[in-house]
Amino acid sequence: MSGLLRGAGTVIRKDLLAEGRAGEVLRVTIPFGALALLLFPLSINTNFAVLRQIGPGIYWAIVLLFGILVTLRATAADSPQCRDLLLLSGVQPASIFLGRTAAGSVLLLLFELVLAPVMVVFYSPDGIAGWPWLFVLAALVAVGLSTLGTLAATLSIGLRTRSAIAPLLVAPLAAPILLAATETTDLLGSGQGIIRWILLLVAMDLALIIAGMLVAGSLEESMQ
Repeated sequence: MSGLLRGAGTVIRKDLLAEGRAGEVLRVTIPFGALALLLFPLSINTNFAVLRQIGPGIYWAIVLLFGILVTLRATAADSPQCRDLLLLSGVQPASIFLGRTAAGSVLLLLFELVLAPVMVVFYSPDGIAGWPWLFVLAALVAVGLSTLGTLAATLSIGLRTRSAIAPLLVAPLAAPILLAATETTDLLGSGQGIIRWILLLVAMDLALIIAGMLVAGSLEESMQ
């Protein structure tokens, strides 16, 4: 277990340092995501009551669309030589998967937290009841989307149409996560209980992580 976590930590540091040098999430993805949230109310020209009702769905849809780009970023820049170097240094395939998922989760959580104030200002200026739960919700969604993105990116390594295939793999599988996130946000706004949706997201995240770690070795062998 210690070797697994140590290897995952190595991958996390590598991916976050690479993103820190490139700065694509901060300089490109976050501004475009915020712009999408800003332009949507102008494009539909509807009243505030409708915007307040559809705001959470729009926010999570944008998180899904741009989140796929965030989670696929690290694997897109990964070379076979880099993966071979990690394996030769004793990092297990499961550690690579876990570390890549964790790094993607951190970046995606950053994306969500920066966009959240924009969503509140334009779609719910009165605030959202139970807003501390949004941090828990954002973390669970980030982990789920990052896990799916890591799996899809690994499956599509070596394909010419990888940039198109990976999002197509993630989007349908992420629908339950998107639904749970939207329902939870709506229930928070109306002051109702959200525990069952939170537990559902926790169960989905754990199932995806365990499945990814179990198939990581087989996927690595298939790429050799």
